[in-house]
Amino acid sequence: MTIHLKNGIEKLLFGMQQNHVEAIYGKPDKQYEDEDGNVIAMYNTFQWSLTFYADEDFRLGYISCSNPEVTILEQQVMGRKTEEVKQSLPFKAWSVEDFDSFENHFNESNWLILQSEYGVVIRVEIGAIIKDNDEFDWKFKA
Repeated sequence: MTIHLKNGIEKLLFGMQQNHVEAIYGKPDKQYEDEDGNVIAMYNTFQWSLTFYADEDFRLGYISCSNPEVTILEQQVMGRKTEEVKQSLPFKAWSVEDFDSFENHFNESNWLILQSEYGVVIRVEIGAIIKDNDEFDWKFKA
């Protein structure tokens, strides 16, 4: 399972609407709205949740993935030591947020979060890139 930085994951592209996603991967196993009215679609088979932004015409803007087979730039990431993963990737600017038992390691230029617990990557999150004019760089062209 391949993350395409700045673009999406597998066949999913940032900017798709839910009907485009469902045409490829079917209906989600679970769906709910968050406190901002965004739609979160969860796919158990792929171990990902997809966020469709309410204020962006419900376009896919954020992906959270816990699949053990996920790769970034051909690097396996899940279950590996966080510092080892960060060293294996070609970008070096990381900020770290500490949340007691887990940490978020964030690379802003790729809108990539490596979430870790006990020093090991447990989840990868990617988001659509925001361009200089504060608009999303949607990769899917309907």
